[in-house]
Amino acid sequence: METETKKTHKATVHRVLAHTYTVYLVLFLVGVCLDFIFKIKILEDSIVVPVGFFFLVLASVLIIWAQKTGRDLRKVSEVKTEHFCKGPYCYTRIPTQWGLFFLMLGFGIITNAFFVILSTIVSFFISKFFFQNKHDKLLVEKYGDAYVEYKKLVRF
Repeated sequence: METETKKTHKATVHRVLAHTYTVYLVLFLVGVCLDFIFKIKILEDSIVVPVGFFFLVLASVLIIWAQKTGRDLRKVSEVKTEHFCKGPYCYTRIPTQWGLFFLMLGFGIITNAFFVILSTIVSFFISKFFFQNKHDKLLVEKYGDAYVEYKKLVRF
């Protein structure tokens, strides 16, 4: 019975994450389409292109690091607060979302795409304010006080 409950929670947590990632994808595509139509350029200097590449590399490393670290939690039988604080999860509770944000932002900077940059910012706020609370609530239900303590330690 306990395993069935864990599977239900896992599916639900992953469903919330899937909705978050879908928001990023849909708004990114909307931003790309709007940039094709309106062609508003905001960055005149090509000096910012290396900044965009830096964000792409940072995002890739952050996403891979978060995914690898997240898998390690599944191997723990009794979860304690310190199990959450590993890898990028010591600095933020949502490293994959930060990675998606930097990935889209880097692309927007490199391509000088106003609407991609705007959709990146909107995506982040939608994810942060609509999906993060639901995600946290599910993890509190699943892990209890250990996750509550972790939330107090890592606020961002």
